[in-house]
Amino acid sequence: MRAVSLAISTFCIALTVSPALANEKKADKPMDPQAMMELWKQAATPGEPHKQFAALAGSWTTQTKEWIEPGKPPMESAGTAETKMVLDGRFLYQEFNGQMMGQPYHGIGMDGYDNITKKYVTAWFDTMGTGIFYMEGTASSDGKTITLRGSHPEPGGGKMSHRAIWKMIDHNTQQFDMYGAHHGHKETKMMEIVYTRKE
Repeated sequence: MRAVSLAISTFCIALTVSPALANEKKADKPMDPQAMMELWKQAATPGEPHKQFAALAGSWTTQTKEWIEPGKPPMESAGTAETKMVLDGRFLYQEFNGQMMGQPYHGIGMDGYDNITKKYVTAWFDTMGTGIFYMEGTASSDGKTITLRGSHPEPGGGKMSHRAIWKMIDHNTQQFDMYGAHHGHKETKMMEIVYTRKE
């Protein structure tokens, strides 16, 4: 009886593995160069998400709120942001100047939409660190609210996880809310930036 069970089990495993191996061999088969070039062309062509980013190009004033300590009112500061499309309409480039934690602050961001992964991607560099902060996420059906997630290492060890909600309220207003959780603790709102287009 045990031998029959073993035989049946072996047969079932073979049925499961064979299609997987066939798919793997199929994937290894080289693609026609012309077809591959066409796929890359499609992947590199800006689409609707990139057009929505292009609508955000311009000069902005910013109002920032930072929640530094629980139970205390946020610190507030004003700033400016300049945004423009780069690399032939593929990425939104931002230069931000303001204050953060009461100190002068300068940041640079690159936002895009990856046609291959179907995700929004962002990279941020600023004067509060020497690393590059990455996030990725998805948008609402109308593309006007983007939810991004990421994490970064903290001084002294551990990581902080982040969730950002970026709302395109109208042509002249956008809002960026950032939430964070230290070492897996409860998520709290850390920052809110309201962008208003300069006239």
